[in-house]
Amino acid sequence: MVVYYLFSTFYVLVCVMLLLVILLQQGKGDMAAAFGGGSSQSAFGARAGATVLSKATAILAVLFMVGAMILSVMGQRGPGSVLSGTPGPKPAPAPITAPSAPAPAATTPPATTPPATTPPPAQPPR
Repeated sequence: MVVYYLFSTFYVLVCVMLLLVILLQQGKGDMAAAFGGGSSQSAFGARAGATVLSKATAILAVLFMVGAMILSVMGQRGPGSVLSGTPGPKPAPAPITAPSAPAPAATTPPATTPPATTPPPAQPPR
């Protein structure tokens, strides 16, 4: 897991360096010149020699793409749970109940009394 964090830090540094190298490069001209509106000889201007910044851009772009693929493979979790490796909650203790006495073997059903009826509540005087 430490390797993942080290590689993530390296990847962020590559991203920042790629951003800076791209921003440091000189522009090639406006869009009209790039697509034949100006006096350019080719579609994207005259071919210039590869500078240090263009080489650095190519190298950092490759590192960016390869790093993204490696981080995506390293970051896959698989079928495991987010909580795998952590102990679960302790089970709640069962409630303690008193042992019940065995029911007597009676052949006659117990006598039932009708429920007591209560008189309706008195109406308050008006």
